[in-house]
Amino acid sequence: MSSFIEPSSGAPAAPLPRGLRATFAAALRGVHIDYTTAPVGQAVIMLAVPMVMEMAMESIFAVADVFWVAHLGADAVATVGLTESLMTMIYTAALGLSIGATALVARRTGEHDREGAARAAGQSIVLGVALAAAIGLIAAPFAPSLLRGMGATEEVVRTGSGFARLMLGGNATVLLLFLQNAVFRGAGDAAVAMRVLIAGNLLNIVLGPCFIFGLGPFPELGVTGAALATNIGRGAAVVYQFLLLTRGQGRVRIALRHLKLDVRMMQTVLRLSGSGTFQILIGTASYVGLIRILSTFGSTALAGYTIGMRVIIFALLPAFGISNAAATMVGQNLGAKQPERAERAVWTAVTYNMIFLGTVGLGFLLGAAQIARFFTPDPLVQPYAIACLRIVSLGFLFYASGMVLTSAFNGAGDTWTPTWINLGVFWLFEIPLAWVLATQTALGPRGVFWALTIAYSSLAVVSAIVFRRGRWKDRTV
Repeated sequence: MSSFIEPSSGAPAAPLPRGLRATFAAALRGVHIDYTTAPVGQAVIMLAVPMVMEMAMESIFAVADVFWVAHLGADAVATVGLTESLMTMIYTAALGLSIGATALVARRTGEHDREGAARAAGQSIVLGVALAAAIGLIAAPFAPSLLRGMGATEEVVRTGSGFARLMLGGNATVLLLFLQNAVFRGAGDAAVAMRVLIAGNLLNIVLGPCFIFGLGPFPELGVTGAALATNIGRGAAVVYQFLLLTRGQGRVRIALRHLKLDVRMMQTVLRLSGSGTFQILIGTASYVGLIRILSTFGSTALAGYTIGMRVIIFALLPAFGISNAAATMVGQNLGAKQPERAERAVWTAVTYNMIFLGTVGLGFLLGAAQIARFFTPDPLVQPYAIACLRIVSLGFLFYASGMVLTSAFNGAGDTWTPTWINLGVFWLFEIPLAWVLATQTALGPRGVFWALTIAYSSLAVVSAIVFRRGRWKDRTV
């Protein structure tokens, strides 16, 4: 078999692994291949496997915090929940910046323009640092007021202000963690991004109980200790990322000159990241409208929806990993002037994602009752959680397609197309449909669940129609 090792990597020629098992192992090891020449199916797997693991590692940060903090009581858990709501805007910015970074680095990597990839990465990092500093200086001093604004009781404010200050003040660890991993993903170094998050998670999991409960020589900081452990874990991961980028151990090597303001490149980063952030915000904010409709039906319906959606979102995370692989393949292959190969990669990723989410959806349909009972013993909440899991999972095959196509547009640098689709589907269609089905029919709260399924399925159909027109192939970044 001929070699598909990236010609500019300097790595010795080596054949691609034979067989699915060997491909998975090579993906986890981070074997370097050229994603513009390797067989499309194998290239997608080599990217997707570590990206799926990366998404799983990111979810563990939040799960670990809640697990240990739950031992401190309801006020501590409320603090984490309210602060996470405040952090939503930061996550939105991080994801938006990541879209721009991935698109630019992938395109330059596909062109074998290492200097251009490094400049794109460097300017993205500069933007991330500037944004993080602004957010920290504005938000951290007002953490108690922000908690009150979110409806926190005075007891929650008293016990949770330190947690909120640390999380908001340390937002740079979130922004840069997402951003620098986006650089690795765009360059095709997905296994590096995975290993970084594994290291950060291990540190967070070890330090969490130490700082929360004061184990050994560590001070007992309560819920504030959870924030400290999380920031140390993420911060260490960010430093590790930056060292890898500056040492050039992957496909991108950043030098000091790449961190100096480059107005032209910064304008491109701002354009892509700004529209990407708006795109994420549209989708995130639409959930607020759904929550508002559900809240009129009381706490049991809202609790059932919360449980169901938490489980669904956790299950969807690996699917986002496959979608990220499509973004990298599109960016690199457009850079290599191979648009038809980029399109083949997208439909290959769609197929893999449909197989994965179709299996998960079947599991939710058959096991919804058991899942609901595991999360809540309340017989009034369980029916809503079951309905949410079953109804929403009916659209999983469509979701699989829609999320890959959205990532493909973003990977091509066509960030406005999915933004307008999101705006139309979520705000002009989903929210009015949810209100009508929930309040004007006998479905009640289940109308919101059906609206979710119908809207995401519609998004997939619209995205497929627009994608097939092929205008994304002509985007320049």
